[in-house]
Amino acid sequence: MEKYTLVITEKPDAANRIAIALDAEGKPKKAVSNGVPYYQAYRDGNIVVVPALGHLYTITSKQKGRGYPVFDYQWVPRYQAERKASRIRVWLKVIAQLAKDAEGFVDACDFDVEGSIIGYTILKYACGGKESVAKRMKYSTLTKEELQESYTHLLPTLDFALIEAGLTRHEVDWLYGINLSRALTQAAQNCSGQYATLSTGRVQGPTLRFLEAREKTINCFVPTPYWIITAKITINDTALEVEYEKTLENKAQATAIKDSCKTKEGQIETVTVKEFEQNPPVPFDLGALQSEAYRIFKYTPMRTSKIAQHLYLDALISYPRTSSQKLPPSIGYKTILKKLEKAPAYAKHALELLSKPSLKPNEGKKYDPAHPAIYPTGNLPEKPLDASERNIFDLVVKRFLAVFGEPEILQSIKVTISINGNLFSLNAARTLAEGWVHFYKPYVQLKDASLPPLTEGQKVSVKKVILSDNFTKPPVRYNPRSLLLKMEKEEIGTKATRAATIQTLYDRKYLTGTDSLFVSDLGFKVIEVLSKYCPTVVSPELTRKLEGEMNEIQQGNQTKQNVLQNATETLKLVTSELKEKEAAVGAQLSQPIQKARLDERTVGACPKCHEGKLVILRSKKTGKRFVGCTNYFEGKCNTAFPLPQTGTVKPLATPCKSCGSPTVAVYLRSRRPWKLCLNPNCPSKGARKK
Repeated sequence: MEKYTLVITEKPDAANRIAIALDAEGKPKKAVSNGVPYYQAYRDGNIVVVPALGHLYTITSKQKGRGYPVFDYQWVPRYQAERKASRIRVWLKVIAQLAKDAEGFVDACDFDVEGSIIGYTILKYACGGKESVAKRMKYSTLTKEELQESYTHLLPTLDFALIEAGLTRHEVDWLYGINLSRALTQAAQNCSGQYATLSTGRVQGPTLRFLEAREKTINCFVPTPYWIITAKITINDTALEVEYEKTLENKAQATAIKDSCKTKEGQIETVTVKEFEQNPPVPFDLGALQSEAYRIFKYTPMRTSKIAQHLYLDALISYPRTSSQKLPPSIGYKTILKKLEKAPAYAKHALELLSKPSLKPNEGKKYDPAHPAIYPTGNLPEKPLDASERNIFDLVVKRFLAVFGEPEILQSIKVTISINGNLFSLNAARTLAEGWVHFYKPYVQLKDASLPPLTEGQKVSVKKVILSDNFTKPPVRYNPRSLLLKMEKEEIGTKATRAATIQTLYDRKYLTGTDSLFVSDLGFKVIEVLSKYCPTVVSPELTRKLEGEMNEIQQGNQTKQNVLQNATETLKLVTSELKEKEAAVGAQLSQPIQKARLDERTVGACPKCHEGKLVILRSKKTGKRFVGCTNYFEGKCNTAFPLPQTGTVKPLATPCKSCGSPTVAVYLRSRRPWKLCLNPNCPSKGARKK
């Protein structure tokens, strides 16, 4: 092949779409070298498009062993630092071979910090220092039209300020993570003699601190009593419930008011009716999409992020890792709507918007210079989407439609009713004009209060007055949605890393629960240790300060060297303190680690002795695993159940629906996990056999 331009993409799916878009006939030739796919295309010259597999390079320590502190590091191919990354060796070899015959280089990785680092490291290390001569593609969707436009108007250089900030963030995070995690892990291992991976970091620590502080507030909360008086009334045969205008903290006073309401008739004192507008929602940034997907579908932030990435790679939505709430006219509002019009589910709404004299989205304040807000490209699925993909795609489309809608017009009604001189109130709202809500159903509901005609001075019939005892409640625990919003508010982490941070807290057994996040004993101890010996690393202020420094680097007002030096000085003090207190730290962490290990293997209560716990064990004689009662070791109970000997087995919190026995999930390669009831005589097993 003659000389060509080498185009580097972030993922194989993106390489395929980019190659098809760039080839003059839309039919690039696919080639495979040692399992690595790449594409040959022609567009005003020969083009070779080769994908990466995300990050092909990572940071590792120059010193051997697992000691700390560690401050001497280097960027290396991932296969040199990760056991499971052996495939990367071949990948880099193929890219390096393709780079030898290339006369031009283009970085076509995603246009954000991570994509910029992926392209930069490949060009620098695998391509032999071509980062200084490479050009850059900038695009927000993988549609044919935008990719062609991006290649026609290549940026002359890489964004080196963005790359410098990204490299700094990676290196600072690595320094914090490796040093603090090794300090905790080694302290626990030296105390207990057993290895368990513990971790914390610049973002992970403050996030766990939020959860721990909320958990402590809940545990220390002392409820105080209060009383509410409600009255059941009827107005023109319509039954309603009204509430006394004040919450009462004195029972005697509450009782006296209730007793004074012993009358069969009341009167409407005031009727206040107001109309107000509810503006359309703003376009999705990643955090808002994750938040809304959790509210509606209960998808975790990490799951939503992965689904959105799949939809982006299928050219169905724009780049999801954005913090923008703005939709510039350049994306082509009408073009997108005309494409959506071809889908029966969206045709009516798309036509309605296209009939408007002008289209102006209701935008938010957030702006991202790299990408607009998340929006549908207008392309329709080329292959069937699974249920979760359909849900997120539908949510993105309907949010896009809704931002162009008219304000919803609402009417609020406040009624004050006197019962023997005691004032009760009734608040209601109804929708007068749907506006944007029309486009966003079923993800938002109309206000629809049903009230009879109400006039001041009108008599009402009092049927019953009720005095109820209540107690103040503690704040609710964080859920994945509210924790994500808290991280965003406190400027902890980035749009691309927050979901991964929450997942890491789960993986390290610091968190349990799904809808409500509970801090485990181990999570409490980790925060206790860090707060005692190195409080700065769990403070939001440190992380916020470092994020600010990253932005300063990008703007040319700060240097990578200064930021790294400051981080190193902080860590020298912290690691010195942890080394000095290693025995005390290890003693505090060992017990909750053992408990976490036992909890991870605990299936449930023993159905026979009702005292012991069923845990996953392995026979010393045969090496086979089974479920047995903990009281077996004390000679009190011999309950045992067999387990499959292949796959990964994890206890489930939900008992069997058929017999109520404990259940486990069995994970096999490339298959969905299956739920197994431990009871060999379970009715469901007999039904399956029949």
